[in-house]
Amino acid sequence: MENKILIQELAKENILSEDVLKKVLQDVSLSGKKVDELIYERRMIDEEKINEIKSRLLKVPYKKIKAEEVPDDVLKLVPEETLRNYKVVPISRSADVLVVGMVYPDDTKAQEALKFIAKQARLNLGVYLASYSAWEEMLRRYSPYKSEVETAIKSLNLRSGKEGASSQKIVRLEEGAAVSEEAPIIRIVASTLKEAVWEKVSDIHIEPQRDRLRIRFRLDGVLSEVSSLPIELHQPIVSRVKILSNLKIDETRAPQDGRFRTILFNRDIDFRVSTFPTPIGEKVAIRVLDPTVGLKGLEELGLVDRNYQIVKEGIEKPYGMILITGPTGSGKTTTLYALMQILNKEAVNVVSLEDPVEYFMDGLNQSQVKPEIGYDFASGLRQILRQDPDVIMVGEIRDNETAGLAVHAALTGHIVLSTLHTNNSLGAIPRLINMGVEPFLLPASLNLVVAQRLIPRLCVACRKSEPASAKIQEIIKKEADAMPKEMKDFKQPYEIYQPVGCPVCNGKGFIGRVALFEILKMTPELQDIINSSPTERKILEEAKRQEMITLRQDGILKALKGMVSIETVLRETTEM
Repeated sequence: MENKILIQELAKENILSEDVLKKVLQDVSLSGKKVDELIYERRMIDEEKINEIKSRLLKVPYKKIKAEEVPDDVLKLVPEETLRNYKVVPISRSADVLVVGMVYPDDTKAQEALKFIAKQARLNLGVYLASYSAWEEMLRRYSPYKSEVETAIKSLNLRSGKEGASSQKIVRLEEGAAVSEEAPIIRIVASTLKEAVWEKVSDIHIEPQRDRLRIRFRLDGVLSEVSSLPIELHQPIVSRVKILSNLKIDETRAPQDGRFRTILFNRDIDFRVSTFPTPIGEKVAIRVLDPTVGLKGLEELGLVDRNYQIVKEGIEKPYGMILITGPTGSGKTTTLYALMQILNKEAVNVVSLEDPVEYFMDGLNQSQVKPEIGYDFASGLRQILRQDPDVIMVGEIRDNETAGLAVHAALTGHIVLSTLHTNNSLGAIPRLINMGVEPFLLPASLNLVVAQRLIPRLCVACRKSEPASAKIQEIIKKEADAMPKEMKDFKQPYEIYQPVGCPVCNGKGFIGRVALFEILKMTPELQDIINSSPTERKILEEAKRQEMITLRQDGILKALKGMVSIETVLRETTEM
């Protein structure tokens, strides 16, 4: 199916805006990818919607496929090479029919390959439309992580005594593995990186212990051990990671930072590497920067309903500053990227200063600060103003000079996006004043302050609803009375949801994370407070007057909708 046909159908059904579709078509022509593949990678719309449209246009029935339910004997019928090259998925086999799923059922070469396989097995062929995610899941069945690592370690035992390991260019993770004596080490590192990308983890920790090498993954903010290897493999594995990220192999006494890019699962993945010396040996932390995981839309982050409208109105203003506040690890940078995705248009010059650049986005002019050579946020901001920007993104306001320059940029007709470390939205204004910003400049320069927290998202497949306890009912009722009309849709007694655990969420009861938000708007009343004596108490009174939904109230709304657990909300937020 041609890309233009699918684009026309998406436009006809108003699933994506005309501007977004135009950008998608442009990116498709540059990348050579198909429209549905690009939309899936960027998580722009629900994948099921795309499959419904494709099924209707191609007149091929769509089938949901669970990779773990496909029998091993069916897997053996379709070689891994065929699966990879033609994006096909084996489903089942009866006495005389082989049933397969195809991501692209109109691909004639894929059809011929499957017909040949069925003919060899003396079977007829049945075809369904398969989803891109089902195909990715099936790839994992062919090369599971633990068996790959075990095989590599066994082959190392055959080579006792052999140790050691073999600018932003794309590296091949397994390059040299076919002929090198260090092939098992190369494969262990490559398998670990692939597993991390597949599991959508944010960080990999390679840590030497006294008698073993521990590998841990951070998923949804929680670290868990995924592999325990012989301590003899520590140095070769660290050396392999250093080779990939172009670090000095012989420097083990001082910390080093590096970075490398590679293609995994047809995605461009960045890995940010940091080594750290310990008495036992070097520890390595690798940040996994996968655009399909890190780049999300505002609604996907959890910014919905009234809060979404407030932010949308805020970024549509011709100039002014939007500050994202919260502690480290609360998803502030992810929200900044979501805002930049909305503002990133052909007619707009978006320039960013980051430390470091986490995700490379087409259409943006991104720059990484280097304080060691005097290129910091303050000096970078001065240069940005000479680059004719419309939108300026500053990774973080850390000092008085950056704060003053950011306010100045917002006053001179630019949209400025940045982050600030405060516990809630109310603390941002006193913090800026403490950083030396003149109070009378803030009303004209500051549009919004958005505070946020990340908490685990309940697994929809297994969550269980139940009436809230008397104590929880009382807490919800108290917050509901102080909330605007949003709470009126929920009947009493209030129903909450609890995590259970199932195969979909690996028994955890949670999948991914969602953000809680509170948004303070600049109003004439807030302007008067700032110009007189801006204390947090007075700002809180104004926040209540403008019916600001607090972090706790937003969490309670999400808990009543079944998105999060009420216990987590109460633990992570405070009463105002």
